[in-house]
Amino acid sequence: METVSPDIRELNERIQQNSAFIDLLQMELSKSIVGQKYMTERLLIGLLAGGHVLLEGVPGLAKTLAIRSLSSAVNAKFSRIQFTPDLLPADVVGTMIYNQRENNFEVKHGPIFANFILADEINRAPAKVQSALLEAMQEKQVTIGENTFTLDKPFLVLATQNPIEQEGTYPLPEAQVDRFMLKVVIGYPNREEERQIIRQNIQPQNQQPINEVVSKEDILEARKLVQEVYMDEKIEKYIIDIVFATRNPEEYNLAKLKPLIAYGGSPRASINLALASKAYAFIKRRGYVIPEDVRAVCQDVMRHRVGITYEAEAENMTSEMIVNEILNAVEVP
Repeated sequence: METVSPDIRELNERIQQNSAFIDLLQMELSKSIVGQKYMTERLLIGLLAGGHVLLEGVPGLAKTLAIRSLSSAVNAKFSRIQFTPDLLPADVVGTMIYNQRENNFEVKHGPIFANFILADEINRAPAKVQSALLEAMQEKQVTIGENTFTLDKPFLVLATQNPIEQEGTYPLPEAQVDRFMLKVVIGYPNREEERQIIRQNIQPQNQQPINEVVSKEDILEARKLVQEVYMDEKIEKYIIDIVFATRNPEEYNLAKLKPLIAYGGSPRASINLALASKAYAFIKRRGYVIPEDVRAVCQDVMRHRVGITYEAEAENMTSEMIVNEILNAVEVP
């Protein structure tokens, strides 16, 4: 059966109209966050594609501020959970509490019952707590005692981890890191941005409050539109080629990468690469995906899904370098 391509022009016009709030959101975020355009754009991709984001960077790069500002700009409930080694699953999802007056147990909801969750320093908490959070991320529901609760939409987890300190941390297992749509590595601001940051923090009276510019309903509507963004079969093939090159590099004239890759991307990598590309096209106000969209989001989708061997570490090869080699070798449609 032949697939009929949708009316791209009509779809483009709808996306032009319905993506106007992206500019509003970015303007509100820029009130409190200087620079870091890359990070805020990745947050919006996660928001529009319904995927969770893992941010990695040294302390003080506005990771916490970014998600707090985003939840202020969207009329939504925000929770911050500071992960520590003594945290318990009940501290995240909630627990049953005995009510003496009623002589029964009542459910007390934990901070996970919100639209935006900031899981600060996720690698500080033990495996039990991490898995409680990750169940909520994957299933969009929480079980407390015998009761199962569906979480509100939109539900976005933004987790941060500090790459420097490894003492007292519990690194996320590969299968759990795979639940994050994007892993974004954040760098330092440039000199001009740093000057603005100093000025903004020395004179707090100049800081503008962040206004609500978007409703939860707008976000959910935008998510439906993102799924409608047109993706040609050639782009689908391109995505599949990139993911398959991480599994069988020798088929793409990349035999030299074979001993460096411990494992390649799972089907989740292909799904997330397609979704993130559609969200990126939406942010760029387009109704169709082009190869540049795939390339723009590829590192963030793939860097935590390509495992490297000891041999790669000995040669100072990172997963980012491997993904770059693949992007340079795979034929662009």
